[in-house]
Amino acid sequence: MSRLQVVSGKGGTGKTTVAAALALALAREGKRILLVEVEGRQGLAQVFGAEALPYEDRKIAVAAGGGEVYALAIDAERALLDYLQMFYKLGSAGRALKKLGAIDFATTIAPGLRDVLLTGKACEAVRRKDKSGRFVYDHVIMDAPPTGRITRFLNVNDEVAGLAKFGPIHNQAQAVMKVLKSPETAVHLVTLLEEMPVQETADGIAELQQAGLPVGRVIVNMVRPHHLDEAALRAAAGEHRSGVSRALSRAGLGSARRGGLAERLVDPLLVQASEHASRVELERAQRTVLAGLRVPTYELPMLGAGIDLAGLYGLAAELRKQVGEE
Repeated sequence: MSRLQVVSGKGGTGKTTVAAALALALAREGKRILLVEVEGRQGLAQVFGAEALPYEDRKIAVAAGGGEVYALAIDAERALLDYLQMFYKLGSAGRALKKLGAIDFATTIAPGLRDVLLTGKACEAVRRKDKSGRFVYDHVIMDAPPTGRITRFLNVNDEVAGLAKFGPIHNQAQAVMKVLKSPETAVHLVTLLEEMPVQETADGIAELQQAGLPVGRVIVNMVRPHHLDEAALRAAAGEHRSGVSRALSRAGLGSARRGGLAERLVDPLLVQASEHASRVELERAQRTVLAGLRVPTYELPMLGAGIDLAGLYGLAAELRKQVGEE
């Protein structure tokens, strides 16, 4: 798989959880993974039940296969200080600029500078090597901005490169885009089997492809099980009061006569069955739309008890299984 895995998705689809599960899935092979957060929400820390992530690599989990997951919250101001030190050797002068508010001012008004710094730090982690010349991390997973902003976020380096025709900023932008538009990178989009997230996913894929950015996988999250077989689904769409009532009575749930317990249970059961049948039909329609995108798809189940560490490791195992089946 690509060394830089970018995970995006419409708000509410669980992209942060999926990014964390993907990191654990890759670490199950005994690999060393870096999870990167760029939005300042500390969402990864919440998913792992850990303290707020600092602006430095911190081990956050160990996978079943012995691999390690590190995490980093990239701060644009700190990244700019690193940049000023790296290219201009400002050192303490850069820190003085921060105290004066100049750093925050620059990252706020400079077109695309904040995104250049965030993506640049992630790409630096991808290229980073140890003293023996080996990559420090086998994979870097970025919990990226939502689908509606992902193309502009990743492609902003092209805009900066167009503004700065030469010099360190131009070179930095070009180096970042060389990674982002290469086979080293894959942009995954997380969706639900609902109309709006699926449509936003389709739009996001089209925008990424138009920008020349590499699309990875569509990951369908929170997939609910189908409790009824085809015959039951067809029955749920019709009027079957008497048959359902008699079945409930035979199961020992009271009388099927009017006013009996079995008869009183019929309406709520039929309503639930009808709602389930409608949902299944909607999900089938959305799967058809996703299939038309011609992008490989993974599916992750909905966890009824919510996300905890055990659930996160379970999602990682499911992802690892689907990756291994390719």
